[in-house]
Amino acid sequence: MANQKRNTFLFFLFTFGLVLLFFVNISFGSITIPFKEIYTSLTGGQASKSTWEYIIINYRLPKAITAILVGMGLSISGLLMQTLFRNPLAGPYVLGLSSGASLGVAFVILGASLLPPFLSTILLSSYGVVLASTMGSSVVLLAVLMVSQKLRDTMAILIVGLMFGSFTSAIVGVLAYFSSAEQLQKFTFWSMGNLGNLSWSSVLILTVCVGIGLLLSLFSIKPLNALLLGENYARSLGLNFKKTRLIIIFATSILAGSITAYAGPIAFIGLAVPHIAKLVFQTSNHSVLYWSTLLLGASIMLICDVLSELPGLEITLPINAVTSIIGAPVVIWLLVRKRKMIA
Repeated sequence: MANQKRNTFLFFLFTFGLVLLFFVNISFGSITIPFKEIYTSLTGGQASKSTWEYIIINYRLPKAITAILVGMGLSISGLLMQTLFRNPLAGPYVLGLSSGASLGVAFVILGASLLPPFLSTILLSSYGVVLASTMGSSVVLLAVLMVSQKLRDTMAILIVGLMFGSFTSAIVGVLAYFSSAEQLQKFTFWSMGNLGNLSWSSVLILTVCVGIGLLLSLFSIKPLNALLLGENYARSLGLNFKKTRLIIIFATSILAGSITAYAGPIAFIGLAVPHIAKLVFQTSNHSVLYWSTLLLGASIMLICDVLSELPGLEITLPINAVTSIIGAPVVIWLLVRKRKMIA
């Protein structure tokens, strides 16, 4: 009972924190905008400066929404993979989706010189890169789904996903070897991740994709709790394991694939946030972990985005670097602290 009260308090605290961080994310940047002006713009009023309103509506608001979607989607897909494979090191990209997306983008950016000029111009646009990333991750997804139908052993699917990742990474390496410095620079920038280049139409598509993935994940809460004690125990409870596994893989693929397509491969979040949620809420019940992982994932992504902007300066750090630099020490500290408390 005491633990339930504690978790309820933490949920309220993190929900309030998420709302506060949302306003902080929109406020801070090369130009600091007061909270009052943000609230006025978001509620249909007019900010005291037209430039502030333009920055809020056309740049910072879609970026903040993207950060929330990315944080939620990657965190939940990481939780799904860690429970399905019963492996604390599993993340959203263990199925090779990130590598597939990277391969699609590599073909467009690094192989653009082999295509006719008019075609390379179209493919090198932001929509062309997104399309290539989506196609790359979709091909790997279809391959993994086909393999999962044939294999009974879940760990074998994990190995297949890692092999797909290695295979596509090798092809990307070959393309990079024969590419120019300019092409390599473009591909490197994409691989560092970016939350700020999405139009409202792109944000809408990403919202729909992440929404579908999160809904499928929500329906998987009871099966995930059953899987905590192993596949055989889950089957003894009457769980259709093959169907459940397919839904979990499909949900993860939609989440990780769509996010990688629009924001690039974002490190750390999917791997670490589920562990942070377990340490903070002290539970393995997915009814609690699902919502806590959502809140923490969105909040941490907003914090990383604020830090990447370097408030007051015009320099922007790669979001991929910030998530790992900030996140890894936090997880290490939490694990050491937990160990001391147990000892």
